[in-house]
Amino acid sequence: MYRVLLVDDEILVRDAMRENVDWHGLGFELVRDCQNGKDAIEYLEQNQVHVILTDINMPYVDGMELSRYAFENHPETEIIIFSGFSEFEYAKKAIQYQVSEYLLKPITAFELSAVLKKIREKLDNRYREEEKLTVLQNTSREYNKNAGIFRSRALNDLVMGNKKPEDSLRELAGMGIDFQSECYRLAALDMDIYSELYEPDFEKKQESALMAFVALNISTEILQNENCGIAYQEGDHRIRWILWGSATQRFIEKSSSICHRIREEINKALGMELSVGLGICVNEPTQLYYSWKSAKEALSLRYVIGGNRILDMENLQINQPVSFYTETEKLLESVRKHDFDDSVNVLDGITEKMREACLEKSQVTLLLLEVIKAVGTVQRQSGAMEERVQSEQNHFLEQVTKVRTLTAAITEVREYVRSVIDGMEEVNDTKGKRTALIAMDYIEKKYSEASFNLNEICSYLAISTSHFSTIFKEATGVTFMEALTRVRMQKAKELLRHTSLKNYEIADRVGFSDPHYFSIAFKKMTGKSPTEYAKEVRKDG
Repeated sequence: MYRVLLVDDEILVRDAMRENVDWHGLGFELVRDCQNGKDAIEYLEQNQVHVILTDINMPYVDGMELSRYAFENHPETEIIIFSGFSEFEYAKKAIQYQVSEYLLKPITAFELSAVLKKIREKLDNRYREEEKLTVLQNTSREYNKNAGIFRSRALNDLVMGNKKPEDSLRELAGMGIDFQSECYRLAALDMDIYSELYEPDFEKKQESALMAFVALNISTEILQNENCGIAYQEGDHRIRWILWGSATQRFIEKSSSICHRIREEINKALGMELSVGLGICVNEPTQLYYSWKSAKEALSLRYVIGGNRILDMENLQINQPVSFYTETEKLLESVRKHDFDDSVNVLDGITEKMREACLEKSQVTLLLLEVIKAVGTVQRQSGAMEERVQSEQNHFLEQVTKVRTLTAAITEVREYVRSVIDGMEEVNDTKGKRTALIAMDYIEKKYSEASFNLNEICSYLAISTSHFSTIFKEATGVTFMEALTRVRMQKAKELLRHTSLKNYEIADRVGFSDPHYFSIAFKKMTGKSPTEYAKEVRKDG
């Protein structure tokens, strides 16, 4: 059973959730309920839970503070937030603290059960994979108790500062590894298919150890031949190179060249996409942690720049100040015009600008969430139903936070824009047809007035003449004047057929102040003069 902690300051809500949800049937145990985040944190300091269900608005410590505490101290815990508040800022904070679900009150037992089922599947998969990896790691330890393993551990201890620097250097010296150079850099090689860019299955995780073994041997051979560094393995698929040399600028160039060479050789052997994060230069081996940190930061840029390349932190300028206000306004204007192609062009420009600025994933995600929010506002202004707007927006907000590359995130935004434009066109089409029907009804009432014109009907409908003309033509296939003339001619035909009124009298009744113009218009539409038409229909009658 997975342990659940419920946090809400409303006792009725806690009682309802405790009694109406089949916790055991769903695979959970409700171990405790707390009335605020302060009580929950005190409980978590002494007890472990798998899932936290929490409201946002609570006294002392609210749900966001509780989520932050859990994120920092219990990162494996799944968090489900429910609240009566739907402010966008909460959603952004929920993303920041890796909240699993964000639900709005009131929540039914059915809705909560559905969410818990998803969480249970996620937890089941996680613990299944952890058990498999534990077995694999235990097996691996039995076969890899050799000098290479101890050397990798000692090098990693030096880089990460796990031991006192002098102890690490002394241990490595005992292994024949001395650091006597002027400059050092750490390079981190990552096999993209096993990285966070993808979701490797268990079989791929198993094969990653073999691939790393091959990559380590190739790296070691080249570095030994060049006498410019040493390689070691970190984890199942990560290889690290400590590079050394003298004369800083020349070393920067040479270390980059060596990285390209090693990457090419490994690529030839393994035939897979490889990324290398090349850290900053440092002057002491005890400072390698800072180079490792920057190498790791370089690899994180794969989200924006893409993988299968070398990312050299000595040549990259990340997180450059940049504004997307102009591009966002252009995008919104394209959406208002229902111009999807132009929207795609604007999004392509945003993508390129993000790559040039080397933004971090969190920055990109928040920027794109703001874009989605702004596009949703345009959709609301078009008259779309709030339920549809909110549903689409929530779906794509979730997708953008889940995908693993900027390309995939932009694809989700593009699909959202397409969906919004399609929805707006549907709304406009429906509204246009309704407006045209009202207009035709009004024409039927006002056709007999000679002064009746486009301005009058637009005033009646409270719509601009240009907009009315566009939607009326789209809905009816004719202009306003064509529709009015048709109605007037049809009424004139009826009067000519069923009365003995004079032509000038009929002209007046159907809205023509000039009988001569009426005769011209009638003949143009029917091919006959009013007199000829009257003789023909009355004779037939």
